[in-house]
Amino acid sequence: MDQRLFFPATQRNFDPIAKVFANILPEMGSILEIASGSGEHGVRFQERFPKINWQTSDPNPFYRESINAWITYKGLTSKMAQPLNLDVEARPWPIPFQVRETIQAIVCINMTHITPWSATKALLAEASELLHKDQFLMLYGPFQKDGQHTSYSNEQFDQSLKLNNRSWGIRDLTEISLEAIKHRFQIREVIPMPANNFSVLLYLK
Repeated sequence: MDQRLFFPATQRNFDPIAKVFANILPEMGSILEIASGSGEHGVRFQERFPKINWQTSDPNPFYRESINAWITYKGLTSKMAQPLNLDVEARPWPIPFQVRETIQAIVCINMTHITPWSATKALLAEASELLHKDQFLMLYGPFQKDGQHTSYSNEQFDQSLKLNNRSWGIRDLTEISLEAIKHRFQIREVIPMPANNFSVLLYLK
């Protein structure tokens, strides 16, 4: 039985995100991906940047099965470790020694709007403990700017998220920045992406 999951959004946004990574990822080391979902991103980023060790994670066992299936399907079992059972709010995170000692960046794609605000706060807090000066946390997804949605479609999307779960919703970059400062992060760049999304680069001071 093929346990691979296919997320249309992952297929659409891979190339734009990879172009951002091409300019900022180090040549070697470990990248920790939070909330890896289906695993499609993880295996493709591992293929695109073969000198990096791409460590996936997700708290959902159904998604971790998909990630492992993608790793096997792509023939990456000798290169990629199994996904970590990692819930951002369950601190400290269960990071293997090899990843902890070689970590260069943390990546979180399309998580902040489908989790409570407490998850974003935990992400910033724990990332600041794992990363070193001038290393980055990258957030990808839809965001508000100065309390305003950047498109009508995002406003509708935000309303649908809140109908599904009142604690969900598109986060405001100002609110994220204020929380990030508490953990020695600074938003250095906000890159417009397709479909009214952004890549937000937070560097540890």
